[in-house]
Amino acid sequence: MLEKSQKMEQYFKSVQKEVEKAYKISNEARKKGYDPEERVDATLAKNMAERVFGLISSVAPQINEKALVKRINELEKKYGKLAWQIALIIAKEVAQEKFCKFKDKKEAMEIGIRTGFAYHTNGIVAAPLEGFTELVIKKRKDGKEYVAMKFSGPVRGAGGTAASVSVIIGDYVRKEMGYSPYDPTEKEINRYVTEINDYHERVTNLQYFPSEEEIRFLTKHLPIEVDGDPTEKIEVSNYKDLERVETNSIRGGVCLVLAEGISQKAKKLWKRLEVWGKDFGLEWGFLKEFLELQKRIRAHKEKAKEPNKIEPNYTFIMDLVAGRPVLTHPMAPGGFRLRYGRTRTSGYSSAAIHPFTQFLLNKYIATGTQLKVERPGKATAVTICENIEPPIVKLNDGSVIRLDTKDKLKEHLGEVSEILFLGDILFNYGDFSENGHVLVPPGYCEEWWTLELEKAIVDTFGSFDLEKLSEFVNISPEGLSLLIQKPQSTKISLEAAFSISKKLSIPLHPKFTFYWSLLTKDELLGFLNVLNRMRIEKEGDSFKIIIPFDERPKKVLEKIGAPHLVVNKEFLVLDKTNSAALLKTLSIEKLEDVDECIIKAEESPSENVLELINLLSPVPIRDKAGTFIGARMGRPEKAKMRKLTGSPQVLFPVGKEGGRLRCFQSAMEKGKIKADFPVYKCNKCNKTTIYRVCEVCEKKAVRLYNCRVCGLIEKEHCPKHPEMTLPYKTQEIDINHYFSKSLEKLKEKTYPDLIKGVRGTSNKDHTPENLLKGILRAKHDIAVNKDGTTRYDMTELPITAFKPKEIGVDMVKLKELGYEKDIHGNEIISDDQIIELFPQDIILPATMNAMEESAKDVLFRTTKFVDELLVKLYGLKPYYSLKEPNDLIGHYVVGLAPHISAGMIGRIIGFSQTQGCFAHPLWHAALRRDCDGDECSVSMLLDVLLNFSRQYLPDKRGSRTMDAPLVLTSELIPSEVDDMVHGIDKVWKYPLEFYEAALAQKYPWDVKIEQLADNIGTEKQYEQFGFTHEVSSINAGVLCSAYKTLPSMEDKLKGQMEIAQKIRAVDESDVARLVIEKHFLKDIKGNLRKFSTQQYRCVDCNEKFRRPPLSGKCP
Repeated sequence: MLEKSQKMEQYFKSVQKEVEKAYKISNEARKKGYDPEERVDATLAKNMAERVFGLISSVAPQINEKALVKRINELEKKYGKLAWQIALIIAKEVAQEKFCKFKDKKEAMEIGIRTGFAYHTNGIVAAPLEGFTELVIKKRKDGKEYVAMKFSGPVRGAGGTAASVSVIIGDYVRKEMGYSPYDPTEKEINRYVTEINDYHERVTNLQYFPSEEEIRFLTKHLPIEVDGDPTEKIEVSNYKDLERVETNSIRGGVCLVLAEGISQKAKKLWKRLEVWGKDFGLEWGFLKEFLELQKRIRAHKEKAKEPNKIEPNYTFIMDLVAGRPVLTHPMAPGGFRLRYGRTRTSGYSSAAIHPFTQFLLNKYIATGTQLKVERPGKATAVTICENIEPPIVKLNDGSVIRLDTKDKLKEHLGEVSEILFLGDILFNYGDFSENGHVLVPPGYCEEWWTLELEKAIVDTFGSFDLEKLSEFVNISPEGLSLLIQKPQSTKISLEAAFSISKKLSIPLHPKFTFYWSLLTKDELLGFLNVLNRMRIEKEGDSFKIIIPFDERPKKVLEKIGAPHLVVNKEFLVLDKTNSAALLKTLSIEKLEDVDECIIKAEESPSENVLELINLLSPVPIRDKAGTFIGARMGRPEKAKMRKLTGSPQVLFPVGKEGGRLRCFQSAMEKGKIKADFPVYKCNKCNKTTIYRVCEVCEKKAVRLYNCRVCGLIEKEHCPKHPEMTLPYKTQEIDINHYFSKSLEKLKEKTYPDLIKGVRGTSNKDHTPENLLKGILRAKHDIAVNKDGTTRYDMTELPITAFKPKEIGVDMVKLKELGYEKDIHGNEIISDDQIIELFPQDIILPATMNAMEESAKDVLFRTTKFVDELLVKLYGLKPYYSLKEPNDLIGHYVVGLAPHISAGMIGRIIGFSQTQGCFAHPLWHAALRRDCDGDECSVSMLLDVLLNFSRQYLPDKRGSRTMDAPLVLTSELIPSEVDDMVHGIDKVWKYPLEFYEAALAQKYPWDVKIEQLADNIGTEKQYEQFGFTHEVSSINAGVLCSAYKTLPSMEDKLKGQMEIAQKIRAVDESDVARLVIEKHFLKDIKGNLRKFSTQQYRCVDCNEKFRRPPLSGKCP
């Protein structure tokens, strides 16, 4: 039984109850016959075993569901969930026909491999159906048979590891079924080398580009031929027309599996296979040699590096796009400073920055905007946090201020001439552990200081005794307690900070620490010499420093982040707090002390400024700079209704008669539509129709098939000409007849001014939707997707706790939804309390500042459409009956990501003002997505159950199963989601050992922090997600990126360069170079190629020509 608390048990029961109710209503509606199937076409699955069956049954419906599910469950008890061995065994047993019979051995093996692949990818991803396209039996040079696995582009959706595992599964099935290993020829090996090089250089950059030596070694030793269908129009540059390679075109699937799969993931593969591979008879020991080869190649390429030195990584900036600004060059001082931690809205690849930073960057970076980053991963989606270091800026008059209040931001935003420090970027421990990235030193921060304070208290007094410390440092116990409990938001005076540091021998509080490590020794000595000429003005008990204006001390003050005023270009003035912090740090009480500082610094052999500062200071000083992380803007945030080409409202063909707008009004003027339609015969009316239910008498019709020789027949395959039989026929239909019958059914005389269809159906049988659905969608102003549903796409953002006031939900409704207590266990009585989120609850976008309609409005209209559909087409009662958009709260949606085939049930509990889909990290992981800028979509549950059909899906690779809800999961099981989420940390604060490990640049696994992985199988797997940094509101900050509002590329490019000039951590000349080289030159080449091969189109009839007619008119 799945471990969960009583509260969670009730929650999941309520979800299951509503889903079953929706299925019951939908099945009742679909029995009427108006849809391609008379039952809901999205299979409901309660666990991974059922999902695997649901996925595989679309290509092998004969498989025995009960036997397969039972066997998977048995194997999971033996090996544990998601064990690779299960995928191998289940693949072998399917291939051995233990669950059903297949037409031949090849089909059995192919379905077996698909099943194992589907299990390994959680039964969610479409790659087992579309990424792995075919199994081929080929002849070796000695006449024996070997196996080739064909891959195509959609295999990318599985990820590199899973794609590699599919090859291991294929090899195991090959061996068990008695086939010989692959025997590549020298030319075939050379073809692989050439093809991967061509793909990388001429198609798209590979995440991992293996060397020629690596490719040769792998292809020589792999027991399976990695083959594929052509995915590009470009042919390989060499080694064409090989006997056993079917195409000369570049095969994208081959390149992805070999380069981003086996080559890149070899270490991970061997780590598993080394343990149990021999037990399964797998001869993959060559991976050990391959890893040694990779090590040798890397050692040869890499320059000798200083020990414990983090090197800049330029990868993120190399594919720079025009208009999307660079925010920090790799490790550039003054860029985003790394801080460790997690807010309730970050983690799982999402990072947080200060909201004031968003405004400073001309509003280019909004909540949900993707950043391409230097480390720990490749990208992140931005959220906000006010309790981290804010930006430090230089104003037009030369003054430097720390933008730490809204008033300062409002007053000075228009006066900023340069951003000296962008502020912090908050990454959680889990992002480093999941990316296998070494921990890098963070800048000294309040929570780190608090940990050192706690340790010092115990070391000094023998126990954590705040009363004793209070007497010792003359600060109230209440003040000390607050300082320790809320280190980021609690203020401390300079006097108290120095008192604590001196008496407990701990580093100075970061609030009064400057970025000393960014200086050189010469700069420090020069600054000390200038201090000889400073004037100290007393103001009561305090004082301020006045320094004669000079560019050298000014530059130093800017580099160390010391706020100061520039008065008439004559003086540099530090306020009392910064003056005192500066002089006390340098042990300067009077002017005479400056000379002593200079002598000490000059006599020291050290060139390290931080060491020199510690030599001068009466208290320890830590490095406030730490590590700066390079970043640039990636994709802007997204929240919009999905629309197909032409924005159709129904999957019904209008042919050429639909005109330029593809609308029914144009077709009705012509009175006909010529297109491919299925053929049905109504025996009562004795006439043919395109619908399964006769539009005249409402009786079910009989399906006819079109034999190109014999004409219409009732059998699916013509006995005389089986290969000439089609499930459709090109027909000229009376569109006015079908349209008027739809209006009769609706009992309406008027209809929308514009109702749009598709040019032609792209599904295998050319099955159209009922035209009535299009009229209703047009009435409610919603669009249709390729699968018959209405989708809303959004950027994915994580959230583990929320405040009722920020999502627009009242206390009464919250309690109806099962929320009773906040994160501290208190009853919910205020809309400002923080409440832990249930794992399948989601918060949708409802911003008024966006350029597109909000999810709230689109989904509300969708419910109106569904209710009217239920009443007027199916003759049932309305389901939703909502009065206003807020009534959507408590209703259910289906979440889906682009590369998967299994939807996840979610419940709407509120709306944010952002453009992101805020959901639990577990919910995102159930879609096999993380929050690095990925997007997902939602559809109303009943819309999916009533309107989705596999028969509507386009009959082309990548569309038959991908991004379609073939299976729906009603209960989220943490052990069955993408295991990357298991790395998210759950603690309320990091231990001191963690910061010490980061200073020593240890690996994440060298220090233990509680992660979700530690709770799998326990009640805590769903609950008690702690966070280290608070957020006042998820709606603070910039809500819509300025990038989306700028009309032209010229405006975007100007904005990009303005930001580059404004940020000190960015080299604007390098930005200009990269934009020209990486974007414009590539575009010019592509545009010239496209221009030379373009077609011309008549704007009236859409006829296309290779070149314009000499007459200048369409013939």
